[in-house]
Amino acid sequence: MNEAANDTVRLLWGPPAKPTRGPKPALSLERIAAAGIEIADAEGLGAVSMQKVAGLLDYTKMSLYRYVPGKAELVALMVEAAIDAPPAGPDGLDWRDRLTAWAHRLTTSFVRHPWLLDATVGPRVMGPKELAWLEQVVAALDGRGLTGAERMDAAVLLAGHVRSIAQQTRATGPNGSPEARLLVVLASLVQQHADQYPALAVAMTEPGGRDQALDFGLARILDGLESLISRRTGRAHEENPGQESEARP
Repeated sequence: MNEAANDTVRLLWGPPAKPTRGPKPALSLERIAAAGIEIADAEGLGAVSMQKVAGLLDYTKMSLYRYVPGKAELVALMVEAAIDAPPAGPDGLDWRDRLTAWAHRLTTSFVRHPWLLDATVGPRVMGPKELAWLEQVVAALDGRGLTGAERMDAAVLLAGHVRSIAQQTRATGPNGSPEARLLVVLASLVQQHADQYPALAVAMTEPGGRDQALDFGLARILDGLESLISRRTGRAHEENPGQESEARP
Protein backbone atom coordinates (compact mmCIF):
# COMPACT_ATOMS: atom_id res chain seq x y z
CA MET A 1 0.00 0.00 0.00
CA ASN A 2 1.50 3.36 -1.04
CA GLU A 3 1.81 6.40 1.19
CA ALA A 4 -1.29 8.09 -0.22
CA ALA A 5 -3.38 4.99 0.45
CA ASN A 6 -1.98 4.81 3.98
CA ASP A 7 -3.03 8.42 4.56
CA THR A 8 -6.54 7.64 3.33
CA VAL A 9 -6.81 4.58 5.58
CA ARG A 10 -5.73 6.65 8.55
CA LEU A 11 -8.27 9.38 7.80
CA LEU A 12 -11.19 7.03 7.11
CA TRP A 13 -10.54 4.33 9.65
CA GLY A 14 -8.74 6.45 12.27
CA PRO A 15 -8.18 7.50 14.78
CA PRO A 16 -6.57 10.41 12.91
CA ALA A 17 -3.22 11.60 14.10
CA LYS A 18 -3.37 14.75 16.23
CA PRO A 19 -0.74 17.49 16.20
CA THR A 20 1.52 17.07 19.21
CA ARG A 21 2.51 20.73 19.30
CA GLY A 22 0.99 24.05 18.51
CA PRO A 23 -2.46 25.42 19.31
CA LYS A 24 -5.45 23.17 19.85
CA PRO A 25 -6.90 22.18 16.46
CA ALA A 26 -9.77 24.45 15.52
CA LEU A 27 -10.94 22.42 12.54
CA SER A 28 -12.22 18.86 12.28
CA LEU A 29 -12.38 16.31 9.51
CA GLU A 30 -16.17 16.49 9.69
CA ARG A 31 -16.19 20.25 9.01
CA ILE A 32 -13.69 19.89 6.19
CA ALA A 33 -15.69 17.11 4.54
CA ALA A 34 -18.92 19.08 4.93
CA ALA A 35 -17.36 22.09 3.19
CA GLY A 36 -16.17 19.92 0.33
CA ILE A 37 -19.63 18.38 0.00
CA GLU A 38 -21.24 21.82 -0.09
CA ILE A 39 -19.01 22.84 -2.99
CA ALA A 40 -19.47 19.56 -4.88
CA ASP A 41 -23.26 19.63 -4.48
CA ALA A 42 -23.41 23.14 -5.90
CA GLU A 43 -20.71 23.03 -8.59
CA GLY A 44 -19.62 19.44 -9.13
CA LEU A 45 -16.60 17.46 -8.01
CA GLY A 46 -14.28 19.28 -10.41
CA ALA A 47 -14.85 22.52 -8.51
CA VAL A 48 -13.54 21.08 -5.24
CA SER A 49 -10.02 22.12 -4.32
CA MET A 50 -8.06 22.48 -1.12
CA GLN A 51 -7.94 26.24 -1.72
CA LYS A 52 -11.69 26.54 -2.19
CA VAL A 53 -12.51 24.40 0.85
CA ALA A 54 -10.10 26.38 2.99
CA GLY A 55 -11.67 29.64 1.81
CA LEU A 56 -15.17 28.41 2.61
CA LEU A 57 -14.01 27.57 6.12
CA ASP A 58 -12.21 30.91 6.41
CA TYR A 59 -8.81 29.23 6.83
CA THR A 60 -5.67 29.23 4.77
CA LYS A 61 -4.86 26.41 2.39
CA MET A 62 -1.72 25.58 4.37
CA SER A 63 -3.70 25.22 7.59
CA LEU A 64 -5.94 22.67 5.87
CA TYR A 65 -2.92 20.50 5.10
CA ARG A 66 -2.47 19.92 8.84
CA TYR A 67 -5.58 17.75 8.65
CA VAL A 68 -5.81 16.44 5.07
CA PRO A 69 -2.75 15.68 2.91
CA GLY A 70 -4.40 16.47 -0.43
CA LYS A 71 -7.47 16.43 -2.63
CA ALA A 72 -7.61 12.64 -3.05
CA GLU A 73 -7.88 12.18 0.70
CA LEU A 74 -10.37 15.06 0.89
CA VAL A 75 -12.63 13.39 -1.68
CA ALA A 76 -12.42 10.09 0.24
CA LEU A 77 -13.62 11.90 3.37
CA MET A 78 -16.42 13.55 1.41
CA VAL A 79 -17.65 10.21 0.02
CA GLU A 80 -17.73 8.62 3.44
CA ALA A 81 -19.62 11.59 4.89
CA ALA A 82 -22.09 12.00 2.01
CA ILE A 83 -23.13 8.45 1.24
CA ASP A 84 -26.11 7.11 3.15
CA ALA A 85 -25.70 4.17 5.49
CA PRO A 86 -26.99 0.98 3.84
CA PRO A 87 -30.47 -0.12 4.88
CA ALA A 88 -30.63 -2.52 7.78
CA GLY A 89 -31.48 -6.10 6.89
CA PRO A 90 -33.69 -7.39 9.71
CA ASP A 91 -33.84 -11.11 10.37
CA GLY A 92 -36.47 -12.87 8.32
CA LEU A 93 -36.56 -10.34 5.47
CA ASP A 94 -36.38 -12.06 2.10
CA TRP A 95 -33.05 -11.64 0.33
CA ARG A 96 -34.77 -10.12 -2.68
CA ASP A 97 -36.46 -7.53 -0.50
CA ARG A 98 -33.14 -6.74 1.17
CA LEU A 99 -31.38 -6.19 -2.15
CA THR A 100 -34.30 -4.17 -3.53
CA ALA A 101 -34.13 -1.84 -0.52
CA TRP A 102 -30.36 -1.70 -0.97
CA ALA A 103 -30.64 -0.61 -4.60
CA HIS A 104 -33.24 2.06 -3.88
CA ARG A 105 -31.24 3.48 -0.97
CA LEU A 106 -28.06 3.64 -3.05
CA THR A 107 -29.94 5.34 -5.87
CA THR A 108 -31.15 7.96 -3.40
CA SER A 109 -27.55 8.69 -2.35
CA PHE A 110 -26.40 9.13 -5.94
CA VAL A 111 -29.35 11.35 -6.84
CA ARG A 112 -28.87 13.53 -3.74
CA HIS A 113 -25.13 13.90 -4.39
CA PRO A 114 -24.54 13.34 -8.14
CA TRP A 115 -20.79 13.91 -7.79
CA LEU A 116 -20.59 10.58 -5.92
CA LEU A 117 -20.81 8.92 -9.34
CA ASP A 118 -17.47 10.51 -10.24
CA ALA A 119 -15.86 10.01 -6.84
CA THR A 120 -16.58 6.28 -6.51
CA VAL A 121 -14.82 4.85 -9.56
CA GLY A 122 -11.56 2.98 -9.88
CA PRO A 123 -9.45 1.18 -7.28
CA ARG A 124 -9.39 3.15 -4.04
CA VAL A 125 -9.64 2.85 -0.29
CA MET A 126 -13.24 2.68 0.97
CA GLY A 127 -14.37 3.92 4.35
CA PRO A 128 -16.36 1.89 6.91
CA LYS A 129 -19.77 3.14 5.77
CA GLU A 130 -19.11 2.58 2.08
CA LEU A 131 -17.66 -0.88 2.69
CA ALA A 132 -20.83 -1.75 4.62
CA TRP A 133 -22.74 -1.51 1.32
CA LEU A 134 -20.70 -4.38 -0.09
CA GLU A 135 -21.14 -6.30 3.15
CA GLN A 136 -24.93 -6.03 2.92
CA VAL A 137 -25.13 -7.70 -0.50
CA VAL A 138 -22.67 -10.45 0.35
CA ALA A 139 -24.48 -11.13 3.64
CA ALA A 140 -27.91 -11.22 1.97
CA LEU A 141 -26.69 -13.90 -0.46
CA ASP A 142 -24.72 -15.90 2.08
CA GLY A 143 -25.69 -19.55 2.37
CA ARG A 144 -27.55 -19.64 -0.96
CA GLY A 145 -25.19 -21.74 -3.01
CA LEU A 146 -23.14 -18.92 -4.48
CA THR A 147 -19.39 -18.70 -4.17
CA GLY A 148 -17.76 -15.75 -2.45
CA ALA A 149 -16.64 -14.36 -5.80
CA GLU A 150 -20.18 -14.68 -7.17
CA ARG A 151 -21.68 -12.87 -4.19
CA MET A 152 -19.22 -10.01 -4.69
CA ASP A 153 -19.91 -10.00 -8.44
CA ALA A 154 -23.62 -9.71 -7.62
CA ALA A 155 -22.86 -6.54 -5.65
CA VAL A 156 -20.93 -5.12 -8.61
CA LEU A 157 -23.82 -6.00 -10.96
CA LEU A 158 -26.41 -4.33 -8.72
CA ALA A 159 -24.26 -1.25 -8.19
CA GLY A 160 -23.66 -0.98 -11.94
CA HIS A 161 -27.41 -0.96 -12.63
CA VAL A 162 -27.99 1.68 -9.96
CA ARG A 163 -25.16 3.82 -11.30
CA SER A 164 -26.55 3.64 -14.83
CA ILE A 165 -29.97 4.88 -13.71
CA ALA A 166 -28.42 7.57 -11.50
CA GLN A 167 -26.28 8.82 -14.39
CA GLN A 168 -29.39 9.19 -16.54
CA THR A 169 -31.12 11.03 -13.71
CA ARG A 170 -28.15 13.37 -13.35
CA ALA A 171 -28.45 14.24 -17.03
CA THR A 172 -32.13 15.20 -16.67
CA GLY A 173 -32.08 16.59 -13.12
CA PRO A 174 -33.43 14.99 -9.93
CA ASN A 175 -37.02 15.94 -10.81
CA GLY A 176 -36.81 14.75 -14.38
CA SER A 177 -37.67 11.35 -15.82
CA PRO A 178 -34.94 9.97 -18.11
CA GLU A 179 -37.44 7.73 -19.87
CA ALA A 180 -39.95 10.54 -20.33
CA ARG A 181 -37.26 12.84 -21.74
CA LEU A 182 -36.18 10.13 -24.16
CA LEU A 183 -39.76 9.64 -25.34
CA VAL A 184 -40.17 13.38 -25.91
CA VAL A 185 -37.06 13.46 -28.07
CA LEU A 186 -37.79 10.30 -30.03
CA ALA A 187 -41.58 10.11 -30.24
CA SER A 188 -42.11 12.41 -33.21
CA LEU A 189 -39.16 10.98 -35.14
CA VAL A 190 -40.29 7.41 -34.62
CA GLN A 191 -43.87 8.21 -35.61
CA GLN A 192 -42.73 10.05 -38.74
CA HIS A 193 -40.66 7.03 -39.75
CA ALA A 194 -42.92 4.30 -38.39
CA ASP A 195 -42.45 2.23 -41.54
CA GLN A 196 -38.74 1.93 -40.75
CA TYR A 197 -39.16 1.41 -37.00
CA PRO A 198 -42.50 -0.39 -36.62
CA ALA A 199 -41.64 -2.19 -33.39
CA LEU A 200 -40.57 1.05 -31.71
CA ALA A 201 -43.65 2.88 -32.97
CA VAL A 202 -45.95 0.28 -31.43
CA ALA A 203 -44.00 0.02 -28.17
CA MET A 204 -43.98 3.78 -27.61
CA THR A 205 -47.75 4.08 -28.04
CA GLU A 206 -48.78 1.07 -25.99
CA PRO A 207 -50.30 1.86 -22.55
CA GLY A 208 -48.26 0.97 -19.52
CA GLY A 209 -46.08 2.35 -16.79
CA ARG A 210 -43.15 4.56 -17.63
CA ASP A 211 -39.99 5.49 -15.77
CA GLN A 212 -39.65 2.02 -14.28
CA ALA A 213 -36.17 1.26 -15.55
CA LEU A 214 -34.68 0.97 -12.06
CA ASP A 215 -37.22 -1.54 -10.80
CA PHE A 216 -37.53 -3.42 -14.08
CA GLY A 217 -33.78 -3.93 -14.40
CA LEU A 218 -33.43 -4.72 -10.71
CA ALA A 219 -36.14 -7.37 -10.88
CA ARG A 220 -34.48 -9.02 -13.88
CA ILE A 221 -31.10 -9.11 -12.10
CA LEU A 222 -32.72 -10.65 -9.03
CA ASP A 223 -34.60 -13.14 -11.23
CA GLY A 224 -31.27 -14.26 -12.66
CA LEU A 225 -29.74 -14.63 -9.21
CA GLU A 226 -32.80 -16.52 -8.02
CA SER A 227 -32.56 -18.91 -10.96
CA LEU A 228 -28.88 -19.56 -10.22
CA ILE A 229 -29.59 -20.04 -6.53
CA SER A 230 -32.39 -22.50 -7.31
CA ARG A 231 -30.13 -24.54 -9.60
CA ARG A 232 -27.33 -24.59 -7.07
CA THR A 233 -29.44 -25.42 -4.03
CA GLY A 234 -31.54 -27.93 -5.98
CA ARG A 235 -28.42 -29.67 -7.25
CA ALA A 236 -26.98 -29.79 -3.73
CA HIS A 237 -30.18 -31.41 -2.46
CA GLU A 238 -30.15 -33.98 -5.28
CA GLU A 239 -26.56 -34.89 -4.49
CA ASN A 240 -27.35 -35.14 -0.75
CA PRO A 241 -31.00 -36.22 -0.59
CA GLY A 242 -30.84 -37.07 3.10
CA GLN A 243 -29.33 -33.75 4.17
CA GLU A 244 -32.59 -31.94 4.84
CA SER A 245 -34.25 -34.85 6.64
CA GLU A 246 -31.16 -35.41 8.80
CA ALA A 247 -31.13 -31.75 9.80
CA ARG A 248 -34.71 -31.87 11.01
CA PRO A 249 -35.95 -33.81 14.05
